[in-house]
Amino acid sequence: MSMLKEFRELAMRGNVVDLAVGVIIGAAFGKIVSSLVADIIMPSLGLLLGGIDFKHFELVLRDAQGDIPAVVLHYGLFLQNIFDFVIVAFAIFMAIKVMNNLRRKEEKAPAKLSA
Repeated sequence: MSMLKEFRELAMRGNVVDLAVGVIIGAAFGKIVSSLVADIIMPSLGLLLGGIDFKHFELVLRDAQGDIPAVVLHYGLFLQNIFDFVIVAFAIFMAIKVMNNLRRKEEKAPAKLSA
């Protein structure tokens, strides 16, 4: 079997195509969650905490010197990424929980006998 034919068979298997679709949808979902956190949750949280903008939370380790840029830790952006992760992880947890509940209901349903 030629390598090209083997590759085509692998690429056209249902699991590979399903995985590709899942990765694309996951990337789009990640962008939506990032926008939700950066554009809605963090500004609202900042307003509740007295007008704080988390994007500007940083720690300067070394100031800029001539052509050498400053060394800065942007921990506010890190906090936003933590919120992103928590929301995505919770959404995945909820999706798995729903799928498991549906699977349990299917297993509990008695099999219909055909005549």
